[in-house]
Amino acid sequence: MEAQYHRWHSPALGRDMECKVYGHGGRPMLFIPCQDGRFFDFENFHMADTLAPWIDSGQIMVFSIDTIDPETWSNKKGDPRWRIERHEKWIRYITDEMVPFMRNMANDRNGWTGYPGVMVFGCSLGALHAANLYFRFPDIFDCLLALSGVYSADYGFGSYMDDLVYLNSPVHYLENMSPDHPYLKKYNLKKAVFCVGQGPWELPECTRQLQRVMDSKGIEAWVDYWGHDCAHDWDWWYKQAVYFMPYLLGKN
Repeated sequence: MEAQYHRWHSPALGRDMECKVYGHGGRPMLFIPCQDGRFFDFENFHMADTLAPWIDSGQIMVFSIDTIDPETWSNKKGDPRWRIERHEKWIRYITDEMVPFMRNMANDRNGWTGYPGVMVFGCSLGALHAANLYFRFPDIFDCLLALSGVYSADYGFGSYMDDLVYLNSPVHYLENMSPDHPYLKKYNLKKAVFCVGQGPWELPECTRQLQRVMDSKGIEAWVDYWGHDCAHDWDWWYKQAVYFMPYLLGKN
């Protein structure tokens, strides 16, 4: 498996950011680690081995990045406005720096022109970040795999709410989306999977809450609840990723 390490100074965040790219061709996929995670978690926790059949066959190129959760979502004693402003800078790092880098590399490696859509994948808190990117930027992200996620900003910010927290809380902004909002049609031209187990450390009620909101807005997605033996852990996320990848990469 081809792997490349990259590091550059992020203007959005005002610091160096690291990432690693796995694969030689195919659709670009952004992998967001679990809470407080680093770019090397994709490899160290063996998700790279799990997705190797699709990476090695040139179907996907995975770009694994750093979170800044210790400064934002996990920093619960910090000032909430500063935290969410910092998180929004991380969003800008992804959309304004990481995505162009991904698209340019995908175009170069595949001989494409134009701007390929980006797949986004995350587990646990990474699933919230992934879903948030998918819903906020449908012109960038056209495919989503969200495993064992929470989908409300309550998780990181409790009862605090402002304009930016609202923008990063899918259950809130989707619930208030008008029936004629153009994003609703865009969502239904794409593929999204939300999966959660019902076993140890899982929070299936968070996925049910999001599903109710999506159903009320006519947003189509594959929402799957696995059994009471399915725990909030990597061994199950491996199985789920393998199960859903053929659907996400399929033409139908």
